[in-house]
Parts: sequence; structure tokens; C-alpha cells
Amino acid sequence: MTDKVKKGNLGEEHTCKYLVDNGYEIVIRNYRKPCGEIDIIARNNEYIVFVEVKTRKKGSLVSGVEAVNYKKKGRIIATADWFLAENGMELQPRYDIAEVTVTSSKNPVITDFCYYEDAFDTTGYETQF
Repeated sequence: MTDKVKKGNLGEEHTCKYLVDNGYEIVIRNYRKPCGEIDIIARNNEYIVFVEVKTRKKGSLVSGVEAVNYKKKGRIIATADWFLAENGMELQPRYDIAEVTVTSSKNPVITDFCYYEDAFDTTGYETQF
């Protein structure tokens, strides 16, 4: 397992624990379609949440939130549309970003965690379905 994969898995595991601790059920992880991937899809009584997890080393030039640019948001939205079309969810969709900061060692340790609910919406994007 590469350091990048190890770092990414650590961030996703931490985010899943955060979501479960806050009343969410994890529906699926690493949902992939030709248009993109969603790291975590979770739900509670009100929302179906599409979560992009960005795990970065401390001092990275671009924050996790900044790394989710227009193009990346479009891929997330298209993939979410695919998931909703396949699964017929009646919950309100929401797009969140988890920003995880880790040490830059072979065995990274989380030093900071920020979770942004409703980090972006579909305004300005055409839906696929």
C-alpha cells in the first residue's frame, strides 16, 4: 500500500467514524461510475450526503476545500445523480467536504479535522439524468 493510499484511507476511516458518531449511516464507500467517484455516501433521516474527503499533509499549498474545484464538483454531482437514479432516494441530497490534516510520516497521524456541511450545491451544473 502506497503512502498516498494509506493517508487517504486514514482520512476516510476518520470521516466515517465522525459521521456514524453524529447519527449517520454509511451507505457505501468509494462509489465509482464512469463520470467519477464519491468517497462516502451516508444518510440520516433528512439527507443523503455525498462526502468528498481530502486528506492533506500539514502545510500543503492547497487546502482540501480549495482542492474541490469546479471540475471536481461537476464529477461529484454527476456521480451523485447516477447514484440517485439507480437508488431512487427520496432524501434531500447534500454535498459535504471533509478536510483531514495528517503528519508527513510513513505512519501518518491525524492532526486536524474540519467537516463542512453543505459545502457546495448544484447551481451552475447541468444534471446527467
